[in-house]
Amino acid sequence: MAKPVIGFSRLSKNEKISWLAENYLQNDAGAVKVLKQYWNEDEKLQKLHDEFIENTVTNFYLPLGLAPNFLINGSYHTLPMVIEESSVVAAASKAAKFWSERGGFKAEILGTQKIGQVHFLFTGNIEKLKAFFSRIKPLFHEAVQHITQNMEKRGGGILNIELKDKTSEMEHYYQLFVTFDTRDSMGANFINSCLEKFAEVLAEEASKEDTFSAEEKNLKIIMSILSNYVPECLVRAEVSCKVEELTENTEMTGEEFAEKFIQAVKIAEIEPYRAVTHNKGLMNGVDAVVLATGNDFRAVEAGVHAYASRTGKYRSLSHAEIVDGTFKFWTELPLALGTVGGLTGLHPLVKLALDILQKPSAQELMKITAVAGLAQNFAALRSLVTTGIQQGHMKMHLMNILNQYKATDEEKKIMIEFFTHHTITHSSVVEQLEKLRS
Repeated sequence: MAKPVIGFSRLSKNEKISWLAENYLQNDAGAVKVLKQYWNEDEKLQKLHDEFIENTVTNFYLPLGLAPNFLINGSYHTLPMVIEESSVVAAASKAAKFWSERGGFKAEILGTQKIGQVHFLFTGNIEKLKAFFSRIKPLFHEAVQHITQNMEKRGGGILNIELKDKTSEMEHYYQLFVTFDTRDSMGANFINSCLEKFAEVLAEEASKEDTFSAEEKNLKIIMSILSNYVPECLVRAEVSCKVEELTENTEMTGEEFAEKFIQAVKIAEIEPYRAVTHNKGLMNGVDAVVLATGNDFRAVEAGVHAYASRTGKYRSLSHAEIVDGTFKFWTELPLALGTVGGLTGLHPLVKLALDILQKPSAQELMKITAVAGLAQNFAALRSLVTTGIQQGHMKMHLMNILNQYKATDEEKKIMIEFFTHHTITHSSVVEQLEKLRS
């Protein structure tokens, strides 16, 4: 039975692995070997990885692939994508090539505002609170001048500070609702540092406010934190072409394809069960670029899915229509991304990914990432309304199955040829591989 450990963080990496093996891995030498074989031979690089998080024992690798031929606003890009799911990079690349021959992707920034909040409780007269807030508002800016000066030099900073009355939803609950522009940084540390200083000013000034009663002076700060919901930090990506140019499938006209495609999108707009899977496909492209560029994919996911629910019902993030014989497909996504700070200056592959993208600004990265999502969504929908999703996906999955069963290069060659003409399932691949080996 495993035992609790005291002072685990003070153990060396080898000691942590020894404790893990003894308590959870039955002292399996093979398991220990697997953990250590993913250590980087470059000690300096390994130390860098060890210090990204706490209690590290090894590195967890994901493949970095490239999706070329993305024509975005008239310029070609090759997208670095980090993802473990078969067929995502291939599908994105195929969609990129398809649209590069039809004018490419268009992308534009609709907004760059990010939000932070100081949540507090105030028991007292709201009119007095409003008057108090108006008087002390300049003090908030003064208190964070040392934090904001560099950001302001780059054209960013604090855009607005509002007092929000939330007492209709929770008793005595108010907010300082603060809008920021963080330029090329994602801005989490900048925003949170400002908010915590605002909270200090708010509590201190309330404690000595002459117009407040003793109870009102006891204004209670609950927390100060940025929001990952960024509906005003928005990017739009779209593609369009004449309907007759839409299909490469000789068995379906452009008109037939467009009709089925638009109906598939409309289903995702009204049916939450479908919308979740529809949007997951779009996020395959988004997350892969977000990961490759060292951004926070959990924050992006949370914000995007909240945005998909902004009407009170979870809906599709992409939309399609035909206008005057032209097919249009687009998405609008809230994406708070950064190209400076965080891992962008630390992780060697993140730096390389940004170099591949030609050192984009945060706004340029927003456009590229939204395009990746739209391309992936288009590829998935095209498969669904034509051949079905499994045909292409299982071709890619075949190699995973063969690797799982340690197929040799010669066995892989024979199996790939065989399944060019047969349906791929996990059981059929295993059965055929066993036949081959016997």
